[in-house]
Amino acid sequence: MTETGKPLNVLVATPAGGTGQGGIDRIMAALKTELEEHPRNVAARFLPTRGKGPVALSWHPLLLFCARMAGARRRKEADLVHINLASYGSTYRKIAIAAVARSLGIPYVVHLHGAEFRSFWDGSGVLVSRSIHSLFSKASRIIVLGTPWQAFIAEKVPSAQARITIIPNAVEEPRIAHVGGGESVHILFLGRIEERKGIPELVKALARMKDMPGWRATLAGDGAVEALRAEIKALDLADRVTVPGWLGPDDTARLLATGDILTLPSHAENLPISVIEAMASGLGIVTTPVGAIEDIVKDGETGLLVPPGDEQALAGALIRLVEEETLRHRLGAAAQAFQRRHLNIGPYADRICAVWRDAAATHESA
Repeated sequence: MTETGKPLNVLVATPAGGTGQGGIDRIMAALKTELEEHPRNVAARFLPTRGKGPVALSWHPLLLFCARMAGARRRKEADLVHINLASYGSTYRKIAIAAVARSLGIPYVVHLHGAEFRSFWDGSGVLVSRSIHSLFSKASRIIVLGTPWQAFIAEKVPSAQARITIIPNAVEEPRIAHVGGGESVHILFLGRIEERKGIPELVKALARMKDMPGWRATLAGDGAVEALRAEIKALDLADRVTVPGWLGPDDTARLLATGDILTLPSHAENLPISVIEAMASGLGIVTTPVGAIEDIVKDGETGLLVPPGDEQALAGALIRLVEEETLRHRLGAAAQAFQRRHLNIGPYADRICAVWRDAAATHESA
Protein backbone atom coordinates (compact mmCIF):
# COMPACT_ATOMS: atom_id res chain seq x y z
CA MET A 1 0.00 0.00 0.00
CA THR A 2 1.29 3.48 -0.86
CA GLU A 3 0.97 6.27 1.64
CA THR A 4 -0.70 9.51 0.58
CA GLY A 5 1.77 11.74 -1.22
CA LYS A 6 4.37 9.01 -1.71
CA PRO A 7 5.26 8.07 -5.29
CA LEU A 8 3.87 4.89 -6.76
CA ASN A 9 6.72 2.39 -7.17
CA VAL A 10 6.53 0.55 -10.48
CA LEU A 11 8.89 -2.06 -11.92
CA VAL A 12 8.69 -2.05 -15.72
CA ALA A 13 9.67 -5.31 -17.43
CA THR A 14 11.05 -4.49 -20.87
CA PRO A 15 13.38 -6.51 -23.15
CA ALA A 16 16.57 -4.46 -22.75
CA GLY A 17 15.53 -2.00 -20.06
CA GLY A 18 14.49 0.59 -22.64
CA THR A 19 17.85 0.62 -24.45
CA GLY A 20 17.21 -1.95 -27.19
CA GLN A 21 16.39 -1.69 -30.89
CA GLY A 22 12.87 -3.11 -30.82
CA GLY A 23 9.56 -1.29 -30.69
CA ILE A 24 8.87 -2.14 -27.04
CA ASP A 25 12.17 -0.71 -25.87
CA ARG A 26 11.70 2.38 -28.05
CA ILE A 27 8.28 3.23 -26.62
CA MET A 28 9.44 2.44 -23.08
CA ALA A 29 12.52 4.66 -23.57
CA ALA A 30 10.24 7.49 -24.63
CA LEU A 31 8.01 6.88 -21.61
CA LYS A 32 11.03 6.85 -19.29
CA THR A 33 12.29 10.15 -20.70
CA GLU A 34 8.85 11.74 -20.37
CA LEU A 35 8.52 10.62 -16.74
CA GLU A 36 12.00 11.96 -15.96
CA GLU A 37 11.36 15.32 -17.61
CA HIS A 38 7.80 15.69 -16.31
CA PRO A 39 7.44 13.77 -13.01
CA ARG A 40 3.99 12.46 -12.13
CA ASN A 41 4.59 11.22 -8.57
CA VAL A 42 5.58 7.85 -9.99
CA ALA A 43 8.91 6.11 -9.39
CA ALA A 44 9.33 3.77 -12.36
CA ARG A 45 12.34 1.50 -12.81
CA PHE A 46 12.81 0.11 -16.32
CA LEU A 47 14.58 -3.24 -16.03
CA PRO A 48 15.68 -5.78 -18.67
CA THR A 49 14.11 -9.23 -18.85
CA ARG A 50 15.87 -10.53 -21.95
CA GLY A 51 19.00 -8.42 -22.36
CA LYS A 52 20.95 -7.76 -25.56
CA GLY A 53 22.90 -11.01 -25.66
CA PRO A 54 22.02 -14.39 -27.21
CA VAL A 55 18.56 -15.76 -26.51
CA ALA A 56 20.17 -18.77 -24.80
CA LEU A 57 21.45 -16.42 -22.09
CA SER A 58 18.16 -14.57 -21.56
CA TRP A 59 17.51 -16.60 -18.42
CA HIS A 60 20.07 -14.46 -16.58
CA PRO A 61 18.25 -11.10 -16.99
CA LEU A 62 15.00 -12.91 -16.20
CA LEU A 63 16.31 -14.31 -12.91
CA LEU A 64 17.87 -10.97 -12.05
CA PHE A 65 14.56 -9.18 -12.66
CA CYS A 66 12.74 -11.64 -10.38
CA ALA A 67 15.40 -11.19 -7.69
CA ARG A 68 15.10 -7.40 -7.94
CA MET A 69 11.33 -7.71 -7.75
CA ALA A 70 11.57 -9.78 -4.55
CA GLY A 71 14.09 -7.36 -3.04
CA ALA A 72 11.93 -4.35 -3.88
CA ARG A 73 8.93 -6.06 -2.32
CA ARG A 74 10.85 -6.65 0.93
CA ARG A 75 11.82 -2.95 0.99
CA LYS A 76 8.21 -1.97 0.24
CA GLU A 77 9.36 -0.43 -3.05
CA ALA A 78 7.24 -2.52 -5.43
CA ASP A 79 3.62 -1.43 -5.66
CA LEU A 80 3.11 -2.70 -9.19
CA VAL A 81 4.81 -4.56 -12.06
CA HIS A 82 4.28 -3.45 -15.66
CA ILE A 83 4.75 -6.44 -17.99
CA ASN A 84 5.46 -5.65 -21.65
CA LEU A 85 4.41 -8.70 -23.64
CA ALA A 86 5.24 -9.99 -27.11
CA SER A 87 5.21 -13.53 -28.51
CA TYR A 88 7.28 -16.71 -28.09
CA GLY A 89 10.24 -16.21 -25.72
CA SER A 90 8.80 -12.96 -24.41
CA THR A 91 5.61 -14.76 -23.41
CA TYR A 92 7.43 -17.59 -21.65
CA ARG A 93 9.52 -15.11 -19.66
CA LYS A 94 6.50 -12.98 -18.74
CA ILE A 95 4.50 -16.01 -17.59
CA ALA A 96 7.32 -16.64 -15.11
CA ILE A 97 7.48 -12.99 -14.00
CA ALA A 98 3.71 -12.87 -13.47
CA ALA A 99 3.82 -16.05 -11.40
CA VAL A 100 6.58 -14.64 -9.19
CA ALA A 101 4.70 -11.34 -8.84
CA ARG A 102 1.57 -13.20 -7.72
CA SER A 103 3.57 -15.22 -5.20
CA LEU A 104 4.94 -11.96 -3.78
CA GLY A 105 1.52 -10.34 -3.67
CA ILE A 106 2.42 -7.67 -6.24
CA PRO A 107 -0.29 -6.70 -8.75
CA TYR A 108 0.71 -6.47 -12.39
CA VAL A 109 -0.39 -4.83 -15.62
CA VAL A 110 0.00 -6.68 -18.93
CA HIS A 111 0.86 -4.45 -21.92
CA LEU A 112 0.39 -6.39 -25.17
CA HIS A 113 2.67 -5.47 -28.08
CA GLY A 114 3.34 -8.58 -30.18
CA ALA A 115 2.40 -8.30 -33.86
CA GLU A 116 1.98 -12.06 -34.19
CA PHE A 117 0.45 -12.71 -30.78
CA ARG A 118 -2.90 -13.87 -32.19
CA SER A 119 -1.36 -16.63 -34.32
CA PHE A 120 1.12 -17.47 -31.55
CA TRP A 121 -1.59 -17.98 -28.92
CA ASP A 122 -3.92 -19.82 -31.32
CA GLY A 123 -1.07 -22.16 -32.27
CA SER A 124 0.15 -22.83 -28.73
CA GLY A 125 -0.26 -26.16 -26.99
CA VAL A 126 -2.72 -26.72 -24.16
CA LEU A 127 -0.28 -26.04 -21.31
CA VAL A 128 1.11 -22.82 -22.81
CA SER A 129 -2.37 -21.65 -23.80
CA ARG A 130 -3.63 -22.14 -20.25
CA SER A 131 -0.62 -20.27 -18.88
CA ILE A 132 -1.26 -17.35 -21.24
CA HIS A 133 -4.91 -17.32 -20.21
CA SER A 134 -3.88 -17.22 -16.56
CA LEU A 135 -1.40 -14.40 -17.28
CA PHE A 136 -4.24 -12.23 -18.60
CA SER A 137 -7.05 -13.38 -16.32
CA LYS A 138 -5.04 -12.61 -13.17
CA ALA A 139 -3.74 -9.24 -14.38
CA SER A 140 -5.02 -6.20 -12.52
CA ARG A 141 -5.25 -4.31 -15.79
CA ILE A 142 -4.53 -5.07 -19.47
CA ILE A 143 -3.30 -2.51 -22.00
CA VAL A 144 -3.73 -3.11 -25.72
CA LEU A 145 -2.75 -0.87 -28.63
CA GLY A 146 -5.99 -0.82 -30.60
CA THR A 147 -9.54 -2.08 -31.12
CA PRO A 148 -8.66 -5.39 -32.88
CA TRP A 149 -6.50 -6.40 -29.92
CA GLN A 150 -9.17 -5.38 -27.42
CA ALA A 151 -11.65 -7.63 -29.21
CA PHE A 152 -9.14 -10.50 -29.39
CA ILE A 153 -8.29 -10.50 -25.67
CA ALA A 154 -11.95 -10.05 -24.69
CA GLU A 155 -12.80 -13.10 -26.82
CA LYS A 156 -9.97 -15.17 -25.33
CA VAL A 157 -10.50 -14.04 -21.71
CA PRO A 158 -14.11 -12.84 -21.30
CA SER A 159 -13.66 -12.31 -17.56
CA ALA A 160 -11.00 -9.68 -18.26
CA GLN A 161 -13.07 -7.56 -20.62
CA ALA A 162 -13.76 -4.78 -18.11
CA ARG A 163 -10.04 -4.52 -17.28
CA ILE A 164 -8.86 -3.91 -20.86
CA THR A 165 -7.78 -0.38 -21.80
CA ILE A 166 -6.75 0.83 -25.26
CA ILE A 167 -3.66 3.05 -25.19
CA PRO A 168 -2.12 3.47 -28.66
CA ASN A 169 1.63 3.89 -28.97
CA ALA A 170 2.87 7.47 -29.04
CA VAL A 171 5.98 9.49 -29.81
CA GLU A 172 7.38 12.87 -28.90
CA GLU A 173 7.23 15.70 -31.39
CA PRO A 174 10.27 15.73 -33.71
CA ARG A 175 13.22 17.76 -32.47
CA ILE A 176 14.63 18.18 -35.98
CA ALA A 177 12.75 20.38 -38.43
CA HIS A 178 11.34 18.55 -41.43
CA VAL A 179 12.95 19.56 -44.74
CA GLY A 180 11.93 16.70 -47.03
CA GLY A 181 13.93 15.06 -49.78
CA GLY A 182 14.59 18.10 -51.92
CA GLU A 183 14.51 17.63 -55.70
CA SER A 184 13.66 13.92 -55.47
CA VAL A 185 10.82 12.49 -53.38
CA HIS A 186 12.40 10.45 -50.59
CA ILE A 187 10.63 7.16 -49.77
CA LEU A 188 11.47 5.60 -46.38
CA PHE A 189 11.08 2.16 -44.88
CA LEU A 190 11.89 1.78 -41.17
CA GLY A 191 11.67 -1.70 -39.71
CA ARG A 192 13.18 -5.15 -39.67
CA ILE A 193 14.28 -6.40 -43.08
CA GLU A 194 12.09 -9.49 -43.31
CA GLU A 195 9.12 -10.99 -45.11
CA ARG A 196 6.63 -10.09 -42.35
CA LYS A 197 7.37 -6.42 -42.93
CA GLY A 198 6.58 -6.77 -46.65
CA ILE A 199 10.14 -6.30 -47.90
CA PRO A 200 9.74 -8.69 -50.89
CA GLU A 201 6.68 -6.75 -52.14
CA LEU A 202 8.37 -3.41 -51.51
CA VAL A 203 11.44 -4.36 -53.55
CA LYS A 204 9.22 -5.55 -56.42
CA ALA A 205 7.18 -2.34 -56.19
CA LEU A 206 10.32 -0.20 -56.38
CA ALA A 207 11.53 -2.27 -59.34
CA ARG A 208 8.26 -1.38 -61.11
CA MET A 209 9.16 2.28 -60.53
CA LYS A 210 12.70 1.90 -61.90
CA ASP A 211 12.16 4.01 -65.02
CA MET A 212 10.12 6.66 -63.22
CA PRO A 213 12.11 9.83 -62.42
CA GLY A 214 11.98 11.97 -59.30
CA TRP A 215 12.31 9.52 -56.42
CA ARG A 216 14.85 7.76 -54.22
CA ALA A 217 14.44 5.38 -51.29
CA THR A 218 16.10 4.42 -48.01
CA LEU A 219 15.25 1.03 -46.49
CA ALA A 220 16.60 1.07 -42.93
CA GLY A 221 16.54 -1.68 -40.33
CA ASP A 222 18.22 -4.80 -39.04
CA GLY A 223 17.66 -8.34 -40.29
CA ALA A 224 18.53 -9.62 -43.77
CA VAL A 225 20.47 -6.48 -44.66
CA GLU A 226 23.19 -8.03 -46.85
CA ALA A 227 20.69 -10.11 -48.81
CA LEU A 228 18.61 -7.00 -49.47
CA ARG A 229 21.67 -5.04 -50.62
CA ALA A 230 22.53 -7.84 -53.04
CA GLU A 231 18.98 -7.91 -54.41
CA ILE A 232 18.91 -4.15 -54.87
CA LYS A 233 22.20 -4.34 -56.77
CA ALA A 234 20.99 -7.23 -58.92
CA LEU A 235 17.89 -5.20 -59.87
CA ASP A 236 20.10 -2.26 -60.85
CA LEU A 237 18.45 -0.07 -58.19
CA ALA A 238 21.56 0.74 -56.16
CA ASP A 239 21.69 4.30 -57.49
CA ARG A 240 18.13 4.91 -56.24
CA VAL A 241 17.81 2.73 -53.14
CA THR A 242 20.05 2.91 -50.04
CA VAL A 243 20.15 0.15 -47.40
CA PRO A 244 22.05 1.53 -44.38
CA GLY A 245 21.17 -1.22 -41.89
CA TRP A 246 19.90 -0.48 -38.40
CA LEU A 247 19.85 3.17 -37.35
CA GLY A 248 19.87 4.52 -33.80
CA PRO A 249 17.36 7.12 -32.57
CA ASP A 250 19.39 10.16 -33.65
CA ASP A 251 20.07 8.85 -37.16
CA THR A 252 16.42 7.81 -37.48
CA ALA A 253 15.30 11.31 -36.53
CA ARG A 254 17.63 12.83 -39.13
CA LEU A 255 16.37 10.40 -41.77
CA LEU A 256 12.73 11.20 -41.03
CA ALA A 257 13.49 14.90 -41.40
CA THR A 258 14.59 14.24 -45.00
CA GLY A 259 11.72 11.91 -45.87
CA ASP A 260 8.57 12.56 -47.88
CA ILE A 261 6.86 9.15 -47.81
CA LEU A 262 6.95 6.34 -45.25
CA THR A 263 5.91 2.89 -46.43
CA LEU A 264 5.38 -0.14 -44.23
CA PRO A 265 3.68 -2.90 -46.27
CA SER A 266 3.56 -5.41 -43.41
CA HIS A 267 1.66 -8.69 -43.28
CA ALA A 268 1.27 -8.49 -39.48
CA GLU A 269 1.65 -5.66 -36.98
CA ASN A 270 0.35 -4.47 -33.64
CA LEU A 271 0.74 -0.67 -33.88
CA PRO A 272 4.12 0.20 -35.40
CA ILE A 273 6.16 3.05 -33.97
CA SER A 274 7.66 3.88 -37.37
CA VAL A 275 4.27 4.85 -38.77
CA ILE A 276 3.58 7.14 -35.81
CA GLU A 277 7.03 8.71 -36.10
CA ALA A 278 6.38 9.39 -39.77
CA MET A 279 3.00 10.91 -38.94
CA ALA A 280 4.70 13.19 -36.42
CA SER A 281 7.01 14.43 -39.18
CA GLY A 282 4.16 14.98 -41.62
CA LEU A 283 5.15 12.30 -44.14
CA GLY A 284 2.72 10.70 -46.55
CA ILE A 285 1.97 7.18 -45.30
CA VAL A 286 1.56 4.06 -47.44
CA THR A 287 0.85 0.99 -45.33
CA THR A 288 -1.41 -2.04 -44.92
CA PRO A 289 -4.60 -2.46 -42.85
CA VAL A 290 -3.18 -5.00 -40.39
CA GLY A 291 -3.19 -5.01 -36.59
CA ALA A 292 -4.35 -1.68 -35.19
CA ILE A 293 -3.04 0.40 -38.10
CA GLU A 294 -6.58 1.15 -39.29
CA ASP A 295 -7.24 2.85 -35.95
CA ILE A 296 -4.80 5.61 -36.91
CA VAL A 297 -4.45 5.53 -40.70
CA LYS A 298 -7.68 6.22 -42.57
CA ASP A 299 -7.40 5.53 -46.29
CA GLY A 300 -7.44 8.76 -48.25
CA GLU A 301 -7.49 10.87 -45.06
CA THR A 302 -4.28 10.28 -43.08
CA GLY A 303 -2.55 7.96 -45.53
CA LEU A 304 -3.06 5.31 -48.19
CA LEU A 305 -3.85 1.68 -47.38
CA VAL A 306 -3.01 -1.21 -49.70
CA PRO A 307 -3.69 -4.95 -49.30
CA PRO A 308 -0.79 -6.89 -47.75
CA GLY A 309 1.18 -8.86 -50.33
CA ASP A 310 -0.08 -6.78 -53.28
CA GLU A 311 3.02 -5.38 -54.97
CA GLN A 312 1.00 -3.80 -57.79
CA ALA A 313 -1.23 -1.86 -55.39
CA LEU A 314 1.81 -0.86 -53.35
CA ALA A 315 3.62 0.44 -56.43
CA GLY A 316 0.49 2.30 -57.48
CA ALA A 317 0.14 4.05 -54.13
CA LEU A 318 3.82 5.00 -54.05
CA ILE A 319 3.70 6.31 -57.63
CA ARG A 320 0.61 8.31 -56.77
CA LEU A 321 2.27 10.05 -53.82
CA VAL A 322 5.48 10.66 -55.76
CA GLU A 323 3.56 12.28 -58.61
CA GLU A 324 0.85 14.11 -56.65
CA GLU A 325 2.62 16.58 -54.37
CA THR A 326 -0.62 18.23 -53.23
CA LEU A 327 -2.10 14.89 -52.16
CA ARG A 328 1.13 13.92 -50.39
CA HIS A 329 1.19 17.16 -48.43
CA ARG A 330 -2.52 16.97 -47.58
CA LEU A 331 -2.26 13.43 -46.24
CA GLY A 332 0.95 14.29 -44.34
CA ALA A 333 -0.59 17.35 -42.72
CA ALA A 334 -3.69 15.39 -41.67
CA ALA A 335 -1.52 12.58 -40.27
CA GLN A 336 0.59 15.06 -38.33
CA ALA A 337 -2.50 16.75 -36.89
CA PHE A 338 -3.86 13.33 -35.83
CA GLN A 339 -0.57 12.48 -34.13
CA ARG A 340 -0.50 15.76 -32.23
CA ARG A 341 -4.04 15.19 -30.95
CA HIS A 342 -3.99 11.47 -30.20
CA LEU A 343 -0.49 9.97 -30.30
CA ASN A 344 1.70 12.38 -28.32
CA ILE A 345 3.98 11.08 -25.59
CA GLY A 346 2.73 13.45 -22.86
CA PRO A 347 -0.90 12.30 -22.84
CA TYR A 348 0.34 8.73 -23.37
CA ALA A 349 2.34 8.91 -20.14
CA ASP A 350 -0.67 10.38 -18.34
CA ARG A 351 -2.83 7.47 -19.43
CA ILE A 352 -0.22 4.85 -18.51
CA CYS A 353 0.19 6.38 -15.04
CA ALA A 354 -3.60 6.46 -14.60
CA VAL A 355 -3.77 2.73 -15.35
CA TRP A 356 -0.93 2.10 -12.90
CA ARG A 357 -2.68 4.01 -10.11
CA ASP A 358 -6.00 2.32 -10.81
CA ALA A 359 -4.42 -1.13 -10.80
CA ALA A 360 -2.58 -0.50 -7.53
CA ALA A 361 -5.64 1.03 -5.86
CA THR A 362 -7.85 -1.87 -6.93
CA HIS A 363 -5.36 -4.34 -5.49
CA GLU A 364 -5.20 -2.42 -2.19
CA SER A 365 -8.98 -2.45 -1.82
CA ALA A 366 -9.32 -6.14 -2.73
